[in-house]
Amino acid sequence: VASAARAAAKRWLTARAAGSLELFSLQRRRSPGLLSSSSTFLRRVPWGRWLPSADGMVLMLMGANVAVFMLWQMASPDFMRDHFSISLDNLKSGRLHTLLTNAFSHYDSGHLFGNMMSLYFFGSNISSAFGPAFLLKLYIAGALVGSTFFLVDKAFIAPRRQIYAGWDVLRSNALGASAAVNAIVLLHIFLKPKGLIYLYMVIPVPAALVGVAWIGLDLWRVNKGQGQTSGASHLGGTLVAALVWARIRKGWI
Repeated sequence: VASAARAAAKRWLTARAAGSLELFSLQRRRSPGLLSSSSTFLRRVPWGRWLPSADGMVLMLMGANVAVFMLWQMASPDFMRDHFSISLDNLKSGRLHTLLTNAFSHYDSGHLFGNMMSLYFFGSNISSAFGPAFLLKLYIAGALVGSTFFLVDKAFIAPRRQIYAGWDVLRSNALGASAAVNAIVLLHIFLKPKGLIYLYMVIPVPAALVGVAWIGLDLWRVNKGQGQTSGASHLGGTLVAALVWARIRKGWI
């Protein structure tokens, strides 16, 4: 899979240099030629047949998020907080699985809808360009680094802020696919900064401008105390996107 991803990245760099890169848009264009070697390789490896297609991986990730959302409606809230949200208390209790499970967890339908829309449009393009295994690893990396950033913020930064005076920072928790989705969306933007992103499916905005605003908002959230949205977690996903983009640029992926 790694060699196939590197081959896809090399073709991306060649197309970019030639000015012919038109892989990414909210209209989800396909480039079958870009994927042919990846798809063939995945069929040859012993476990390749178990991987879904490019679109299938996106739908699988979305399905997992929807399933956990439904679980929130049926299971005990205490059980869900203990196993599907990230907090210092969960970490101290040895529930390390929450570093990942929280990235599939949404209690609010609006939160779920926003993340799944971004995952569908941007994730489909990334998966089509670099393969389903690449998308899965990017999602997981964004989730884990985002969770780590959240915990570091709560352990070392939040206690110093007056806004958190009297709060039980240990039990302050977070959940949602936002960090993982941030990694996917920001990688899209880093790869094609001169492209257009259609806000609300209507308003065309340069991708670079969206990226600057996106990152700037998260930095502001961290500086001001974040409120209901964890800017630290989002920035973890942004870091993953930046590192992956740098590796693609150098031809290491």
